[in-house]
Amino acid sequence: MRIYFRLSLLIITTTVWSCNRKQATTAIDPAEQQRTDSIELVRKAEEEAKKRPKTAEDMELTKDFSYDKHTLEDTYPYKDTTRHFQLNKIKEKLAFVENFQRTPASYGILQNRKNKNQEAPLVKNYHRNEYKLISDSLGTERYQAAPLYTVGENDAPTIYGRDGALVKLLTSDTLDMIRLEGVSFPGTWETPKRYVKAIGDSVTFHHIAFVDVTNQNILTAERTGDCRWVIRSMNPATSGVHKPPYAHETPLGIFVIQEKKAKMFYLKDGTNTIHGYAPYASRFTNGAYIHGIPTQSVNAGIIEHSWSLGTTPRSHMCVRNASSHAKFVYDWAKTFNALVIVID
Repeated sequence: MRIYFRLSLLIITTTVWSCNRKQATTAIDPAEQQRTDSIELVRKAEEEAKKRPKTAEDMELTKDFSYDKHTLEDTYPYKDTTRHFQLNKIKEKLAFVENFQRTPASYGILQNRKNKNQEAPLVKNYHRNEYKLISDSLGTERYQAAPLYTVGENDAPTIYGRDGALVKLLTSDTLDMIRLEGVSFPGTWETPKRYVKAIGDSVTFHHIAFVDVTNQNILTAERTGDCRWVIRSMNPATSGVHKPPYAHETPLGIFVIQEKKAKMFYLKDGTNTIHGYAPYASRFTNGAYIHGIPTQSVNAGIIEHSWSLGTTPRSHMCVRNASSHAKFVYDWAKTFNALVIVID
């Protein structure tokens, strides 16, 4: 009996000592706990920051020119006034580009150059503009556009989507009607699949040409990291002029470079006669190209520069550049992998 009692006492004593020892070895130093808590708070703050939409203030935009001819300063004189690059507005657009690419998506481009995919049906509410062409309620012309239907309403489209506009595909492009979310324009819509070119879910838009129709200049920017962009060139340009029926303004918006021509031959207004060509042309919407100085003959050599660059709009819809800068854009901005953003 005594042996059993002593053995039980020994077991209890040993257990208490073991528990006390365990408690002693697992106790955390208050300073260490505070450091651990701080690290966790920083981690959570970083995670929340990643979820927060990026703003212009988050964008880091620095200069690292890949093309340095005919370069303009941030602000520069023009006649009796000054012009400038709208860097704050450009940063806002860069933040938009960063944000829409944060979520994985399958991308597509609306295409209907010269109505090659069939003339779009009439929208529900249409009118004729001053060019005597049919437009939707937002002013987008029917010619060369894709019809955008309100989801579930396939009797007639609601608006038109401009050729070259970027979209996210929400349904398979094997269906007759594709549901999509606009990137270049707001809303969720449906359109026949013939108007959409799928470009996949691995494409990234890290090369952007910014065209400013107010200040008549062009800036190219390239992404080098999270919210980090570098300016590759800053040059004068000449955009489209409003001069019906042949000349149109360069449209505002976000477009994808979708075609390139080493020589873009053009017709004399009102005829079927080829008048000349523009070198190194990169098409982004309808008949609008970023290109070099146009010639007055199909046999003429390339012209590098023109006094008209950076002055007033005078193109037919295109964005005219020094020819060497047009070649830089032509080589640098890959088809279906680069954006043109037109601002005012």
